[in-house]
Amino acid sequence: MGFKKIIGGIVVLGAIGAGAFLFITAPQRLPAETWAAAGAPDLANGERIFHAGGCVSCHAAPGAADDQKLVLAGGMALKSPFGTFHAPNISPDETAGIGAWTLAEFGDAMKRGTGRNGEHLYPSFPYASYSRMTVKDINDLYGYLKTLPKSGNVAPGHELPFPFNIRLALGGWKFLYLNEAPRVDLANADETVKHGQYLVEGPGHCGECHTPRDVLGGLKTDQWLAGGPNPEGEGRIPNITPAEGGFGSWSAGDIANYLETGFTPDFDSVGGSMVSVQKNMAQLSKEDRDAIAAYLKAIPAR
Repeated sequence: MGFKKIIGGIVVLGAIGAGAFLFITAPQRLPAETWAAAGAPDLANGERIFHAGGCVSCHAAPGAADDQKLVLAGGMALKSPFGTFHAPNISPDETAGIGAWTLAEFGDAMKRGTGRNGEHLYPSFPYASYSRMTVKDINDLYGYLKTLPKSGNVAPGHELPFPFNIRLALGGWKFLYLNEAPRVDLANADETVKHGQYLVEGPGHCGECHTPRDVLGGLKTDQWLAGGPNPEGEGRIPNITPAEGGFGSWSAGDIANYLETGFTPDFDSVGGSMVSVQKNMAQLSKEDRDAIAAYLKAIPAR
């Protein structure tokens, strides 16, 4: 009888633990009033955030050029150690894209990684960075996206092996890694550096590629922007901290010029996946690029 009580107690405790885990890691939404007070979007700022976030780089159809890059039909394959993710259609098409989404649904995807139907989204969509974005910028971005051409393309589903195809586990991932805290603490940072920090750590999501990850796919923030293995296969993503082997010998002006022109101080040119990133950065204002450069010179060298 005592043994049965012990087993029964273990089962009850297990059920309580499972219930607590599901409660803590359930998909979250922001309060409705967060978005209700957003007001009319500033489309010019929305376009700026669109370029800062590099939306074209993942969501345009593979091989798209010129004006076709603004047709965010999705479909690009993003390979990773966990399987292959396919970027979704985020055009304003009401069926294949996000045209029927509300601002709140879009905002919850951006800041909480929660899909329209209340499901966890995979962090291949870099909401772990977008969580730092302001409500205004998200509202402006969504307003701008609605002005772009529609596409009826239905992007393929993700190709993920077990257990990575179980979305329930993403709640645990978010519990560990999803927050809005600064990636680095920069004491006495001026307004230019703070502006650059917002762009790099938020919409620019630079750390998603330039920071190494642990076995669960979370960023190793103690090695922030120190570079690491290319998650899509061959080669390495470079160190962009002010360290030797990174941006140590570059001035802030060199970095800003590189973001604008694609040329290094040694007159080499940008290459690889950074080509599309640089083209996006070239669309930003000089003030934005200077702020990004100032931040990259202010962070700890790794």
